[in-house]
Amino acid sequence: MKTIIAACSQNLSGSRASIQNALRTLLAVPWPSQRDVGSALQLLAVLQWVLSFLLLGTVSLLLLIYLLFTSLWLIPVLYLAWIIFDWDTPEKGGRRLPCLRRWTVWKHFRDYFPVKLVKTHDLSPSHNYIIGSHPHGILCVGAFCNFITGSTGFEELFPGIHSFLTTLAGNFRLPVFREYLMSGGLFPVTRRAIGYLLSQKGTGNAVAIVIGGAAESLSCRPGVTTLILKNRKGFVRMALRHGAFLVPSFSFGENDLFRQVVFEEGSWMRSIQRRFQKMMGFAPCLFYGRGLTSCQSRGFLPYARPITTVVGEPVAVPKVENPSRELVDRYHDLYIRALLKLFNENKTKYGLSESDELHIL
Repeated sequence: MKTIIAACSQNLSGSRASIQNALRTLLAVPWPSQRDVGSALQLLAVLQWVLSFLLLGTVSLLLLIYLLFTSLWLIPVLYLAWIIFDWDTPEKGGRRLPCLRRWTVWKHFRDYFPVKLVKTHDLSPSHNYIIGSHPHGILCVGAFCNFITGSTGFEELFPGIHSFLTTLAGNFRLPVFREYLMSGGLFPVTRRAIGYLLSQKGTGNAVAIVIGGAAESLSCRPGVTTLILKNRKGFVRMALRHGAFLVPSFSFGENDLFRQVVFEEGSWMRSIQRRFQKMMGFAPCLFYGRGLTSCQSRGFLPYARPITTVVGEPVAVPKVENPSRELVDRYHDLYIRALLKLFNENKTKYGLSESDELHIL
């Protein structure tokens, strides 16, 4: 009996010593600093955003198809019925949730790059506006952060102005993803949706349109400032029909977030990209950024590069129900001049050299 008691006492003493050593080792490990925690939160904020835009629609569609062949088949059937009933909502004002603009996650998203909004002129709440957002980049980070989230203070810089952002109409045909987009204040880039925002919601509305679209994303790479704009005149016609002022904006640094494999014009890969763009509305880009574990690894997350979105001087536009081609060309030319002025006056302030030029195709 004494032998058993002695053995137990020895084991207990050994256990206590092991626990004490483990505690000493744990306490010796340095705790993450506030900066480390902030960096991790910023990375997670960007990760959820990228995954949402790249995968949410496709994954939701596949999940609903799978559920059709299970005992939960009623869920996708009811949701499909809801989509049919709710089909026109994205083009009739959507279902924006203002509280989403104030989510803390968007502040971490902003600080990852960081993103900054610069105002050069006032926008009067007595008018409506179409803001041309340039360049497209790969994922339109600057446009999303400034015109959808409240993290950069758009409504504080432009009191009385409510900003909206348009995106591909095809995105609103994807289940669940359409609800996500509408809740954030995104709308289809269609005449009907833009017309509703400019005519049915009073004044003080600013509709941001990434004018270059998918075609422009194919030429996106660091050090290149090429815009697809010369033959994009639909936004000017919409502005004239509704008397909405035209406002140029440029996001310096947008093209530095990813590295893209750019195929030369005339190559078979470029031809495939063009055909896919015409059929689906967006272009399949071969791009990469940083990985999840470190800045040196490759992955699908954007590099942490500063983005500064400068909003320029509005171009006053009259209201003309049926504008002529000559009138559209005139205001299109005025808009391009305002954009070039904005670019040239600010390029050296935000990372470009005096010799850099804005190429408009």
